[in-house]
Amino acid sequence: MKEKAESPTAMEEILVIFNPAARGDKAKRALERIKRLPGCKLEPTAAAGDARTIAKQAVTQGCRTIVAAGGDGTINDVVNGIAGANVNLGILPVGTMNVFAAELGLPNDLGKAWKVIQKGHTRRIDLGRANKTYFVQLAGVGLDAQVVEETTWESKKSFGPFSYLISAAQIAARKPPKLIAEAEGKTHEGSFVLVGNGRYYGGPLAFFKDARIDDGKLDVLIFKNLGYLDLARYIATIIMGRHTDLSDVTYFQTSHVRVSSDEEVPVEVDGEVVGRLPVDFRISSRKLRVLVPEPPA
Repeated sequence: MKEKAESPTAMEEILVIFNPAARGDKAKRALERIKRLPGCKLEPTAAAGDARTIAKQAVTQGCRTIVAAGGDGTINDVVNGIAGANVNLGILPVGTMNVFAAELGLPNDLGKAWKVIQKGHTRRIDLGRANKTYFVQLAGVGLDAQVVEETTWESKKSFGPFSYLISAAQIAARKPPKLIAEAEGKTHEGSFVLVGNGRYYGGPLAFFKDARIDDGKLDVLIFKNLGYLDLARYIATIIMGRHTDLSDVTYFQTSHVRVSSDEEVPVEVDGEVVGRLPVDFRISSRKLRVLVPEPPA
């Protein structure tokens, strides 16, 4: 559902919450470009959680448009600061991973993305929730959460997105945890679980082929095996769009799924580890208003 929001007036500054760590060395150049954007009030973060705090304060001060400038982690922080508030969320994709921006069809160019924000065209989307933490795009239990937790900043700086593949290869050599997913009265077992609000995961690959970010449903993928050959097989079929046909992959949609284990297993949302199992994933229908490109005439 798309709607026309009030465009910011010429005198109104738009709050931009910027993560200076996004893209490492490229952050300085991004910062200089953001400073030159017309009508921009810049608030840089200094530590983890700052974006959420700044966003909450902006809501109480009556700010109508709050922009997250960074990757998916920065967006997640801002969203958890504004969830439930009557504000518009804008996105300036300047992080290492910009999956949510791709889902929304936002341009990577900062100038073009800023024009989208200024035009004020919005879309109401669903918000996922992992226990008490909201997420906009995806969540994971097991392998991908372990990858997020164990991939160092130095590795990401040196290898970019490939650093996650390096960590995944190392984790795949270990014995995987046994996960139990319960939904719609059924119980499923697997080695790792992915939960999507949108189609994309980790880039332009449509892991969740039936997902829509405004359909009031979570898309759940359960992978039963976790060896080198299994991962290679999963990746190959994902590229071909046939992974849900595999006998050791379970795919379904639901409004609530609970994942548990007898082991200590991490949980991530939008690329940030938020805790350990057990976790209840739920969906809140069209809870967030996001600034998006206007559809073609």
